[in-house]
Amino acid sequence: MRSKLLALLICILFIPAAALAQMRQIPDTARRGNMVHIQGAVVEIDGQPMRLSAGAQIRSQDNLFIVPMSLPSGATVKYTLDGSGQIHRVWVLTADEAAAPDRQRE
Repeated sequence: MRSKLLALLICILFIPAAALAQMRQIPDTARRGNMVHIQGAVVEIDGQPMRLSAGAQIRSQDNLFIVPMSLPSGATVKYTLDGSGQIHRVWVLTADEAAAPDRQRE
């Protein structure tokens, strides 16, 4: 009985750690915009056509990888650019993330 109680206690202690590991870490340097997929590797952010970099990653509101065609039209996103100015990482924002103010970029 005591070993079962100890195992249950250990499981309870590790559940919050597992939940924290799944929180999204969006860099403070990420820019905010509204993104629409145009064609292939071309998207439009706030009316300006931009290209996705080779190996670009788009994460949904559930933090799952999605292809550009699956991007909701006019989605509010945060994104980072690579060294050549192409979009490298994209996070589709949840309602709570979109309502939160941006942190100051250095």
